[in-house]
Amino acid sequence: MCTPSELNTLQAWIRESRSAVFFGGAGVSTESGIPDFRSTGGLYAQQWAYPPETILSHGFFEENPAEFYRFYREKMLITGVQPNPAHQKLAELEGAGRLLAVITQNIDGLHQAAGSRNVLELHGSIHRNFCTRCGRFFSLEEMLASSGVPHCPCGGIIKPDVVLYGESLDSDTLAKSISALRRADLLIVGGTSLAVYPAAGLLGYYRGSRTVIINKSPTPYDSQADLLIQDSIGKVLGQIDAR
Repeated sequence: MCTPSELNTLQAWIRESRSAVFFGGAGVSTESGIPDFRSTGGLYAQQWAYPPETILSHGFFEENPAEFYRFYREKMLITGVQPNPAHQKLAELEGAGRLLAVITQNIDGLHQAAGSRNVLELHGSIHRNFCTRCGRFFSLEEMLASSGVPHCPCGGIIKPDVVLYGESLDSDTLAKSISALRRADLLIVGGTSLAVYPAAGLLGYYRGSRTVIINKSPTPYDSQADLLIQDSIGKVLGQIDAR
């Protein structure tokens, strides 16, 4: 639980910051009702003909797109969810000139829906989809309206702009994330186990003196935190004054 002392320290550090960076993961979205991949009852604990790690791989997408899309539509295209207090507060902090960037491992677009503008999506987004042949763009709405394996008018298969197992992170997104971390005077890490690489390894580029970790469960980086809060990211950030 977050103590009054911890909350006061976080509030003071945010007020003193002019270039904070937030680095977040699945725990930010679970509070909006989106399942966590690795938690008990999450996608990885459910039974399919293939392990989710296999289905969500580049090789599987190419070899068995029908089964990929059956899983993707049922488990990844989560709609009807809304930003929670964590998303909303981060957008307020950016608007107040205190937050430089949001670096997220999530693909749901909820940070943008809350009003955040500088969002660096390490693992892509369900809102962007491209033809593998001609590169034509397709929206989330077009994907939801499709069935089976979606094809472009040119005949090419449409692929979600999400990073699958076996694929590299986008180099431009990586470069922007590294630049933001190097410029940051405060790093707030929230809602992530920091167990997914290479994303978690980006924290090594941070050069500031204050690191805050807000997560319900322990992470491998807890000993490096200047402030460690084991609580809900939405509950904690929801109590912060962004002014």
